[in-house]
Amino acid sequence: MITSPPKELIKNPTQYLASQSAEMFADHMEYMNPVDSKGRYFHFDELKHRLPKKLDLSVIWSLVKEARNKQKHVLYLSGKNRGGNVPGFCLTPTIQKAISETDRNTTTAALEWMCNKIREHKHLDYLLNDLIEDEAISSSQLEGAATTTKVAKDMLKRARKPRSLDEKMILGNFRMMKFAWEHRNKDLSVEFIEELHQIGVEGIEDEKYKPGVIRTTDDVVVENNDGEVVHTPPKAEHLNTRLNTLVRWVNEDHHNAESADYIHPLVKAITLHFRIGYEHPFHDGNGRVARALFYWYMFKNEFATFRYIAISLLLKEAPVQYGKSYLYTETDGMDLTYFIDYQCRIIIRAINKFKASYKESVEQMETFNRWLWDSGLYRKLTDKQQTVFQVAKSERAVSFTINNVKDNLGCSYNTAATTLNGLVELELFKKEKDGREWLYKMIDQKELVKSWKAASK
Repeated sequence: MITSPPKELIKNPTQYLASQSAEMFADHMEYMNPVDSKGRYFHFDELKHRLPKKLDLSVIWSLVKEARNKQKHVLYLSGKNRGGNVPGFCLTPTIQKAISETDRNTTTAALEWMCNKIREHKHLDYLLNDLIEDEAISSSQLEGAATTTKVAKDMLKRARKPRSLDEKMILGNFRMMKFAWEHRNKDLSVEFIEELHQIGVEGIEDEKYKPGVIRTTDDVVVENNDGEVVHTPPKAEHLNTRLNTLVRWVNEDHHNAESADYIHPLVKAITLHFRIGYEHPFHDGNGRVARALFYWYMFKNEFATFRYIAISLLLKEAPVQYGKSYLYTETDGMDLTYFIDYQCRIIIRAINKFKASYKESVEQMETFNRWLWDSGLYRKLTDKQQTVFQVAKSERAVSFTINNVKDNLGCSYNTAATTLNGLVELELFKKEKDGREWLYKMIDQKELVKSWKAASK
């Protein structure tokens, strides 16, 4: 468990230090900053372990809080939490960097530029369709789904029915993310949140999840892996009122940079994520809904690249830190900086991961095209065959089905079948029966190059 900050602070820590020795004044005053020298925003639970023993912890914490309160941006005035604290945040270096990276790399315009940068953009489209699945899978794994990523991708690509509760969870998440994208132009409502939840959890364990039903009882808690209760949501009484307050705030326009009420969409989306997780309006599945709503708000505000950026993929690597970011906020007067800062660190990494994937994809495409031309294959492959072959060569997808290629390339079933069977005839692919369906796989790259070299002699 974490150590909560002291409730009583020194009212005027600067004045108090002025009455002490010059040495004590100098040693303590350097801590009067919202962040440390490396830009880190420490909670009391972390800060207490990082101070020299000669320093007075209560004085340091009072100085830090005074500096933070002076720079605090209020997020919403209504809907105060049980302690009466007004939620707000400080603009840390990490948050500023995440906003910059988001503006530069994830807008709809930026995505269009990436697609148009290369002539053969169909391969990039295929890659992006593959990345859409990552968030649905990793978000479910974060909630405890034990299905491996490889098996989950196979299920989604082949559109086969889920075989377990875990696979049902992943398919539900996939549908929820698709719903968020397709309804990105809608305003938020409590009914929209309920529908999102129903789409995500219906048919898994309906008695446990109660799809689309807002809780009316107070028997919902959040436990850690040891079974300890780490969060008790606010009471169900007035929950609908609080949700409607949240809905009104989300639907308000805070994006006028010349207004004192300006909030960047990224910060607002993360705050929406937090509020749903904090309120826990459903009996189960709240985390998935919270993360889906984050994406929905980013989509709504023209940050289309987030469709291909999997935040949960990185969150699941450190679930304890994810949980602590909630607890730090709740135990320190609803200071949302802890949660926003942590999410921004994850978002920066996720954007960099996407950029690296795009760069690698472009480089592989250029290399592949040179090889195609030099080998003489270029004139033998259709555009669609080039796309599928490049995806296979980059190992973004290991196996292909006719339906899978049809959906990703936006062509007819017969065209997709001709594309794959043509690759088999050229001895670039092999196919094998899997139940009632044919699976197509590229021949091992070393064998492929070896055979073509032998044939060219």
